[in-house]
Amino acid sequence: MKTYLKVTFNSEGSKPSDIVNALEAIGFRPMTGWYDFVYEWGDHATIEDAIWFADKIHETLRGMSVYFQIETVGDMEEKDKNYED
Repeated sequence: MKTYLKVTFNSEGSKPSDIVNALEAIGFRPMTGWYDFVYEWGDHATIEDAIWFADKIHETLRGMSVYFQIETVGDMEEKDKNYED
């Protein structure tokens, strides 16, 4: 499972480098493309884990005056397995 994060900076908010450092501290890796960051989960992550992590992202970015969007997706194998159940 992976969580993708897109951040919209605010010129009145924290410096982008400070935001990147805070997100890296909780395990995100910067990337290029549609999303700005990715977090790669270990085996057996659950929906509850993803909700807990969304709260952690919210707390990490609190007070930095940024907007964020997340998308958490499972691997293709996980998706196929879920459809078979």
